[in-house]
Amino acid sequence: MAVKLPRKDVVVIGLGWAGSIIANELTDEGLDVVAIERGPWRDTARDFNIATAADELRYNQRQELMVRPAQNAITVRNNASQTALPMRNWGSFHPGNGTGGAGNHWAGITFRFGPDDFRLKSYLTEKYGAAAMPEELTLQDWGTDWAEMEPHYASFDRIAGISGKAGNLNGVIQEGGNPFEGPRSEEYPTKPMRQPYGPTLFAEAARKLGYKPFPVPSALLSEAYTNPLGVTMGPCTFCGFCTNYGCANYSKASAITTVLPALVRKSNFTAVTNSEVLRVTLDRSGTRATGVVYVDSSGQEWEQPADLVVVSAFTFENVRLMLLSGVGKPYDPATNSGSTGRNYCYQTANSVQMFFDDKNFNSFIGGGAVGMGIDEFNNDNFDHSGLGFFGGGSIRVTPIGAAPIGSRPTPPGTPRWGSKWKSETQKAYLSTMSIGCEASSYAIRGNYLSLDPTYKDRLGRPLLRVTFDFPENDLKMAQYCTSRVAEIARAMGPRQIVERPMKGHWNSVPYQSSHVVGGFVMGTDPTTSSVNKYLQAWDVPNLFVVGASAFPQNPGYNPTGTVGALAFKAADAIRTLYLKAPGALVPA
Repeated sequence: MAVKLPRKDVVVIGLGWAGSIIANELTDEGLDVVAIERGPWRDTARDFNIATAADELRYNQRQELMVRPAQNAITVRNNASQTALPMRNWGSFHPGNGTGGAGNHWAGITFRFGPDDFRLKSYLTEKYGAAAMPEELTLQDWGTDWAEMEPHYASFDRIAGISGKAGNLNGVIQEGGNPFEGPRSEEYPTKPMRQPYGPTLFAEAARKLGYKPFPVPSALLSEAYTNPLGVTMGPCTFCGFCTNYGCANYSKASAITTVLPALVRKSNFTAVTNSEVLRVTLDRSGTRATGVVYVDSSGQEWEQPADLVVVSAFTFENVRLMLLSGVGKPYDPATNSGSTGRNYCYQTANSVQMFFDDKNFNSFIGGGAVGMGIDEFNNDNFDHSGLGFFGGGSIRVTPIGAAPIGSRPTPPGTPRWGSKWKSETQKAYLSTMSIGCEASSYAIRGNYLSLDPTYKDRLGRPLLRVTFDFPENDLKMAQYCTSRVAEIARAMGPRQIVERPMKGHWNSVPYQSSHVVGGFVMGTDPTTSSVNKYLQAWDVPNLFVVGASAFPQNPGYNPTGTVGALAFKAADAIRTLYLKAPGALVPA
């Protein structure tokens, strides 16, 4: 029996980027906010001390910052004809656990999506004609546009202190920035990162081929910075322990280094940690959220009533909570009906590895978002006429730091053990680099999220079932873009290159990216979307579901900057529209 707690104005589920931003904005409005976080409280000084943070075994191999399999898992399959099986170790993606969420161990690459990405179906149809659209794709517009999104992107940039160089400032193309980005209202808060040898070499080769390289926008700060909340961060030291690690230097922007230090000082904010929300509670009509029920670490259930519910967890948990709570109609691929679970997408990772005889890249130096990139082959920045696919990827060199256990680059044909393997490892460690291509993932009817009919968690609830495989469209795109990457690689003069386009079926075992999106998507039509442009649930107006779960598809960029912008967008809508007139902000 759940113990009923005193009512709050707002309950927020999850204290990663989105939940922390929204909680901070709503407490500024004077609302009494309680946030419920499944994992522990994270603190840089305690949890990521400089003497313990650089522990590859602990954080990279044993995944201490990820959700524990005992807490939760998912089941996976490639198509509906297969029986999904549990994923007991996080391979393909790394959901975070604790305050800060996956933002604690993210790489920090912080792109904005382009103006055309928010109206992708309309844009491609207008430019190429409906007949050119691959039949398998189920692309959708977001229901919002660049003019609405740009101010919220700027808010996230300022909070995080993003490092970079503007390429389009108020419609004027800027030298040294990304000429393909949408018009920005202001320059980046901090200057671009200094570039190691590998990205510099790549940029020189790309420039000679006629491309326009630019510094990758980075949540790793290039200089000391104090954000609008009065929180100060320091410059990145290129330590090489970044992706999958917490930052000991207060240099990587995350909720625990930018928002929570200010939020926890507020008397109208409360955080409840090590507690898992079981469901969002609804009234008898099913059209109003009344709060949440959660269980703490001792097994005690609590009911937290609230006037407003904000779900802002990782994509998988956002969708699972909606399915468990009966919010929206579950998606059925057979009839193409329902919206909860619809348009699940991923990211299509490709790369070209290069082996040199005469280079020393000092591979141990790096960071998750240090590097140079080009955008000529991203999204629709190139002509897709007659190619038989749409989409593209962000091409870049971002040396994350070659950690001693996990980094053992060797050319194809090298034995996996023994003296030959040792000698090739020694030869290649400092003289190998890669060019990556983080590419788009477009929705198809057969990729979706649902509740598993067989497997349950420790609390007796069905696990989330992921049904996903790479569409033919995306595999064609991957081959094309990787070929373009290989042209740049050959121009850099390596002894050998190895092309690694995404091909075949999705495999959940090797890590690819944590960029899982969709399942509770934005849009203008309640029959094909779950939330409106303000992230407000169509059927439950006092419920806002915020995160990458809102993406109808994924372009060739990392999603976190857009998640942050959507959090500011939702918070602004609550503050300026909903609180003045509670109810549906967009007619259904």
